Amino acid sequence: MTNQRFLSLDVFRGMTICLMIIVNTPGDGAATFAPFLHAEWDGFTPTDLVFPSFLFAVGNAMSFVLPKWEKLSNRTVLFRILKRTALIFLLGYLMYWFPFTGPVANTRILGVLQRIALCYGIGAIIAHYMHERVVMILSAILLLTYWYISMHFGVAGQELTMTGNAGILFDKWVMGEGHMYQGEGVAFDPEGWVSTLPAIVNVLIGFIVGKFIQEKGKTYEGLTHLLMWGAGFIFLGFMWNYQFPINKKLWSSSFVMLTVGLDMVIIGTIIYRIELQRQLQFSGFFEVFGKNPLVIYLCSELLLTVLNLVQVGDITLFSWIFKEGFSFFAPYWASLAFAISFMLVCWLLGYILNKYKIYIRV
Repeated sequence: MTNQRFLSLDVFRGMTICLMIIVNTPGDGAATFAPFLHAEWDGFTPTDLVFPSFLFAVGNAMSFVLPKWEKLSNRTVLFRILKRTALIFLLGYLMYWFPFTGPVANTRILGVLQRIALCYGIGAIIAHYMHERVVMILSAILLLTYWYISMHFGVAGQELTMTGNAGILFDKWVMGEGHMYQGEGVAFDPEGWVSTLPAIVNVLIGFIVGKFIQEKGKTYEGLTHLLMWGAGFIFLGFMWNYQFPINKKLWSSSFVMLTVGLDMVIIGTIIYRIELQRQLQFSGFFEVFGKNPLVIYLCSELLLTVLNLVQVGDITLFSWIFKEGFSFFAPYWASLAFAISFMLVCWLLGYILNKYKIYIRV
């Protein structure tokens, strides 16, 4: 394995974290450019690609790690997977509970880090113990099974609505509304238990693509195949959309097909520029994010929480910084400038960690 391959992986992963921070921290949510918003329900925006791309990168990274486990006992491998899964899940839960003053009964159980944890854990077990062909078959089964569940286990006539889908019914039964995401005006968790099933496929396809890149990623033939497969997945995603609409909040099977296809095209383009054309402009910037992705993301969320907790007069520190530092911009540009500035603060943390070769493997 060469450093260039790791560079391509770090750049792709770093891009996802960079964009994830930007879309999560607009100065004013009511004045945000459309591409930086999620689709309200059915449909797709560039922002909807960010999270599934990170899951794809998780699978991509797994393809480099799993060969190192071949000499380890099954018990040791399983322990490592479960330990990392539990740690990431716990960090996600504690992040939502922070600053640990609110009642546990109202703390959200699932979320972004928790979904990463579950998809990593299940995906790593499948990828380690099963042949690639079986991994592909299981991926198809997961997507078809989720489609079936979505169409047959929701509220009759409301199977694909926010309040009537199978996932929300299961989440309410298992967790109760108090432990679910409340940001949609109703108790609905876009990272719920049931919709985690198709999200695992983003990791598994990322794993398959990672193995393919290691074998043929530095050849024009290999990149051509990768781009063709990406186009094929995109086409299938749009075709499936007619029966099971592309929907990020439901994490529909068509959404998975579309996002993994786009990720193949994007990572293929990055490899082409970095590995074959040696165009390294801006790669160092994104590499900083890619070296400590989960730590930087976690710190960004904690910093955001602190800024919204601290009061300056009758407004939060977040609002005060936005008002005093960015109000001279037009509203939409001010909101974007704040988000980019916040992202650069997080980048600075990553830069310091990278400078001193501190890589925190969560």
